[in-house]
Amino acid sequence: MTTGTTGVPPTDATRPDDGPSLFGPDSQFHTFFDDPRWALGLIRATVLEAAHPQVGAALADNSTFVTHPWRRLRNTFLSMRRMFSADPAVREREAARLNRLHARMSGSDSRGRAYDAMDRATRAWVVATLFESAVTMCRLSGQPLDQDTMERMYAEYRAYLAALDGDADELPGDVNDFWPYFDRVVENELENTEAARIILYRLFDHLPAPALLDGLPTLWAAGRAVAGPVLGAITVASLPEPYRRRTGLPEMPGAQALMQGAYLAAGLARFLPEGWINAESVIELLSLSPGSDDPRARTVAALRGRMKRASSLLRLLTPLGDDPAPAPATRAGEDRRSAAEFFRQVLDQTGDGHLDWPDLAAMARELSTRLDLDEPEETRLYDAFAAWWRELQAALDTDGDGRVSADEYAAAVPSLAGPALIRVAEVLFDATDRDGNGTIDADEYRALFRTAFHRDLATTDGTCGRSAFVSDFLSFMSARRTSTPYDPLLADA
Repeated sequence: MTTGTTGVPPTDATRPDDGPSLFGPDSQFHTFFDDPRWALGLIRATVLEAAHPQVGAALADNSTFVTHPWRRLRNTFLSMRRMFSADPAVREREAARLNRLHARMSGSDSRGRAYDAMDRATRAWVVATLFESAVTMCRLSGQPLDQDTMERMYAEYRAYLAALDGDADELPGDVNDFWPYFDRVVENELENTEAARIILYRLFDHLPAPALLDGLPTLWAAGRAVAGPVLGAITVASLPEPYRRRTGLPEMPGAQALMQGAYLAAGLARFLPEGWINAESVIELLSLSPGSDDPRARTVAALRGRMKRASSLLRLLTPLGDDPAPAPATRAGEDRRSAAEFFRQVLDQTGDGHLDWPDLAAMARELSTRLDLDEPEETRLYDAFAAWWRELQAALDTDGDGRVSADEYAAAVPSLAGPALIRVAEVLFDATDRDGNGTIDADEYRALFRTAFHRDLATTDGTCGRSAFVSDFLSFMSARRTSTPYDPLLADA
């Protein structure tokens, strides 16, 4: 007997013989979800994942973690919540979605080595880094896990892998056998990959502001200039010593003490009243934009006003010119981006300086995630974006290298509203119109944009027809309009 499509025996995957469910609120994982230490541990785990050649290559080719890190954080958070849900149907649905997403990621790295995001051993390593980093964060914060708790948490992570792969055979069956496995991979397989270097030395130094702080470049740059190097130093110091030694990662003097202090300080959160720190609320707050219909938007707007005054004062005292000043805000739809701005902010989703299929696939992935699409709607959306990529490639790839550069895009000054882009808009409308009544109501619209209508709902019935929706989408994508609902969806970090 199995649970749905995953083929996982219920006794092995969801409930140990002598304890409560491995998923849901009774899980050890659940107790860590709102733990500030997990922020440090997750960064560490991400570097260890990216150091694996297969994961590093997949991240470099397909991920938006450099250009859209806050979006990536929000989506990862939501996925983990679903995968550790107490409801088996929620877990199976999310596992199926992740498997469809990973099945679309394969290729070869810069050395010609093939990678496949569905490789079972590689997926096991990703889960292994999460478990090992959770154990390490507890140890570094002076609260090491006892053996029983560690064994239970290891069973939870093996159940997580089983939910994805149908079994957890790629990970050792016993936690005592896990440590030799982990050490072996660190010693023999991890490399100083481009993706790992980007996380350690580029992401922190160039981290874009979240929506909450958008428009405050001076204030954000000042804080980032201090926090970026510190986070990088803490992360490097926390990595396994054999990996640091073999890859030649530099370690700042005093980095070990700094790292220990950071974990100890984060561990003090256990003394706060329960519920004071909620990861979901923090991520939602960071994602709030001034036009959001969230009740907290007024407070955010007042806070932004004060922060802008502080930012202006800071600019007078210590001018920082790294970040360009934002364009002045006007009414929705009146500002236009330059071709270079639009290419960088919208089209180049992966941030590699070129437009190719992974960039459009990232758009399809984000839209599918927002709408929580199942098959076949998800495949229809990907197919529509694939057709649009073929159209763009034929029109703009003048040197025939299989991708479109920023110069090729700017030189063509294209009108992108061809038949394939219109088809994307129509498929997106159908996916958003969940009840199939031919119009998108306020709830359906917010499911996609998670912000208020740009129309005045007080004077309309709050619905959006097909032609208006398609027109708005084409206006954004081909006329490079700003201040539309699509900015938080495709342009924001």
